Amino acid sequence: MSASFDELVVGLCEALCAEGVPLWRLRLAFRTLHPLVTATSSVWEREGAETERIDTPHGMEGRSDYAGSPMEFIASNRSTYRRRLREPLTQDDHHVLHGLRERGGTDYFGMPLEFSDEMRAIIVFVTDAEGGFSDGDIEGFIALAPALAPIVEVFRGRLLSLAVTEAYLGRRTGKRVLDGKITRGDVETINAAILFSDIRGWTGISSRLPANEALALANSYFELVGEAVEAHGGEILKFMGDGVLAVFSADDMPSGRSECRSALDAAFEALRQAEQANIPDLEFGIGLHFGEVLYGNIGSRTRIDFTVLGSAVNVAARIESLCGPLATPVLFSEAFAERARVSHRLVSTERLKGIDGPMAVYTATVD
Repeated sequence: MSASFDELVVGLCEALCAEGVPLWRLRLAFRTLHPLVTATSSVWEREGAETERIDTPHGMEGRSDYAGSPMEFIASNRSTYRRRLREPLTQDDHHVLHGLRERGGTDYFGMPLEFSDEMRAIIVFVTDAEGGFSDGDIEGFIALAPALAPIVEVFRGRLLSLAVTEAYLGRRTGKRVLDGKITRGDVETINAAILFSDIRGWTGISSRLPANEALALANSYFELVGEAVEAHGGEILKFMGDGVLAVFSADDMPSGRSECRSALDAAFEALRQAEQANIPDLEFGIGLHFGEVLYGNIGSRTRIDFTVLGSAVNVAARIESLCGPLATPVLFSEAFAERARVSHRLVSTERLKGIDGPMAVYTATVD
């Protein structure tokens, strides 16, 4: 898609202004599918150089900025809403209207844009013209709705696809899927720093704790590790039971030095956050390795998974399994140590299941 949602809003506003509509502010909003966000809006104002994107968290129905607002009225009644802001406002008028009036707004008009799937967007027009909107302006807005709705629906579909694929697959992988990498066997070979982590003693914890408490513990752990990985440029590929598999792709920088350092920084950041959170029963290990992996689609003919495969992934997992026995929360391979270029020490030399020959494992001496 050549244009973005925000560019659509800017183009619409510029076209309306070119036609003589005294537009001061426009907001276009719709529901989305995202674990953190329930609705997204693009807001344009005449004096601004660009639009403002507003992502509304879940639970907006109970918040004062939405409950009883004109936008709630439009969404609930699927009808237009107009309020002349030059007229005296009362306590019954929502505080959003009071705020727009205080900023110089003189007229407010909003309407739904109906989509083909029973969903809808809401578009709001505000002017600061002395006489407000004319009857012709309002008629023009209403006449615009049938033509504008399908265009906005296309943009909403793209944003929904991005939100869902990023939430379930990660940003990089989600983009690859939307770009058409959906065929089984569609893989590429990349070099990457691999981070594997899991909770120590999870079997016993999950048996001892009530299910809701065990789930809360797992989610706290996933959040700690996930946020640290993403903050340092990595991508979570999988949550597997009580484990996390993440990669720091080095396809643009074959040496892998910065990726290994980022992965190590993410590991210690997760541990620091866990210590500060002081969550009972939460202890975890992290194994790090660098190597070549296959990155892409595997699975059955009708059920595809996007993941990484290869001996390097197995090595990272095996190294992590030593964190408990060696009482060391972060362990990494020699290949990783050479690239991370941090002060480190040999912890042990072990024979790992499925790995030929003994392997030296290290940890950083400073974090």
